[in-house]
Amino acid sequence: MSKEPDVVTFGCRLNSYESEVIRSHAKAAGWDDTIIVNTCAVTGEAERQARQAIRKLRREHPEARIVVTGCAAQIDPAKFGAMPEVDQVMGNAEKMKAESYLTPAEDRIHVTDIMALRDTAGHLISGFEGRARAFVEIQQGCDHRCTFCIIPFGRGPNRSTPMGRIVEQVRTLAQAGYGEVVLTGVDIASYGGDLPGRPGLGQMVRRLLAQVPELPRLRLSSLDPMGLDDDLLRLIAEEPRLMPHIHLSVQAGDDMILKRMKRRHLRADVLDLAARLRALRPDLALGADIIAGFPTESEEMFGNSLRLVTEAGLSHLHVFPYSPRPGTPAARMPQVAKAAIKERAARLRAEGEAAMAAFQQARLGHTALVLVEKPGFGHCQHYLPVRLSQPAAEGAIVAARIIAVNDGQLQGECQE
Repeated sequence: MSKEPDVVTFGCRLNSYESEVIRSHAKAAGWDDTIIVNTCAVTGEAERQARQAIRKLRREHPEARIVVTGCAAQIDPAKFGAMPEVDQVMGNAEKMKAESYLTPAEDRIHVTDIMALRDTAGHLISGFEGRARAFVEIQQGCDHRCTFCIIPFGRGPNRSTPMGRIVEQVRTLAQAGYGEVVLTGVDIASYGGDLPGRPGLGQMVRRLLAQVPELPRLRLSSLDPMGLDDDLLRLIAEEPRLMPHIHLSVQAGDDMILKRMKRRHLRADVLDLAARLRALRPDLALGADIIAGFPTESEEMFGNSLRLVTEAGLSHLHVFPYSPRPGTPAARMPQVAKAAIKERAARLRAEGEAAMAAFQQARLGHTALVLVEKPGFGHCQHYLPVRLSQPAAEGAIVAARIIAVNDGQLQGECQE
């Protein structure tokens, strides 16, 4: 009996959700005995891991057809096409089209120019964590050119999904019983810039919440600090269904490094935004991405990033050791020694872990609203893991008094 298609995924949540669409298309087209590798290009290490996995997959499945897609394949299709283990390379645009599976290209490398795409996002993708939380892609691509980032060349320009289609999808998910929807994309703060009337993210979210009153909770994925418009800030202050957990794409806390990254904000902008957000929603959980060891970063510059964790109150920290990507301006800048990058990343992570521990301790005695994802476990409104005192139905939202913190998880006593 032939084996159904399998998808091996690397990288971001967006890739994970797109893999579900890939799996559906491949299965519908009868791509049995096929392994599709959905690659990531955000770091050199991610690309190395993908190539390593492809070689291992070929050894373990000598008869299978191996198709490689994703950002790394989009950016350098020839590199993957040259691998003897690979049967076909498919671009990021092609992987999302049903016709790519129904009528496969004759060419071994089927990758078009993604920078030429101008149509809106072709899919509203729903990726799921069990039956509790659903993810909807509202936007694709990025128009910014940060000097460290290769992703715009893998994803193409900013393309937004019309508000009506997002409303329709979220309503369907809410009616199916999902307790929480997460809006995701490559650069969701740029939502709407390519649509008629240029509606912003805040306007879209306001309309979504108004038109889908049955949706209990809405959460946003990572935001550019300069992309929070007034509509969105008002919603953060006034809308209890919009979760009090904002994650910012900060990347550094030193002005010179931010300028060399070609970011649109400075250190003071992050501090001002953090203060404004807390004034609007005092219980807000604030997270950020920070890169350790960007080219030319001195110890003093790194210290500015390290202090930002405390000064901005960043409790949910994602740390990325800098990795040069060929084709980006930062790869041509003077590099920081690998040992220093590793050491700085470890210090940043330690600072983040201390901030998270303090934030968790501050929740003791408070009531958490926990979205149950599996028996006795879920995440609260601040996206903190909570172990519940008794089981509840998956997808339910349970009120629980936080009584302890054990092994990085809150312990919640369920309330009637």
